[in-house]
Amino acid sequence: MAVRHLVLMGVSGSGKSTVGEALSQATGLPYLDGDTLHTQANVTKMRDGLPLDDQDRMPWLDRCGAALRDKPDGLILGCSALRRRYRDRLRKGADMDDLLFVLLDGDPALLAHRMQARKGHYMPPSLLQSQLDTLERPADDEHSIIVSIDQTTERMVAAIRKALDETG
Repeated sequence: MAVRHLVLMGVSGSGKSTVGEALSQATGLPYLDGDTLHTQANVTKMRDGLPLDDQDRMPWLDRCGAALRDKPDGLILGCSALRRRYRDRLRKGADMDDLLFVLLDGDPALLAHRMQARKGHYMPPSLLQSQLDTLERPADDEHSIIVSIDQTTERMVAAIRKALDETG
């Protein structure tokens, strides 16, 4: 596995935390949930059902990029990274042109079901559509793979590990 830094990206409910923790166990790379890097003001805004704007998001992306940069031995970061410019900001902040983005991709109905079923998360299901509207799938020139979320966590981890081996 040559790739040591990757971002599990996708909308809320796509499984970034679950897959990140399982992938960490499988690879030995540490996992960091980017949600822990949000300010309390951002969390409050989302909890109140208000989507973040770029003024809210850019300092958070800078903290995420710094977290990647500060882990030279590798890091799995869970971060929505919904737009190309957000991924570019992460690449710049991490100082890594070859940062791998893994889009956890799924059907909106499945995502909504997952969001409604989870307990204790500040992101309300009402914000799912705004995230889907914001999502820009990685372009061909981006170092990325797409993994479907309509399979078990184990199968998703296996698909990511296979891609890591192939992109190494």
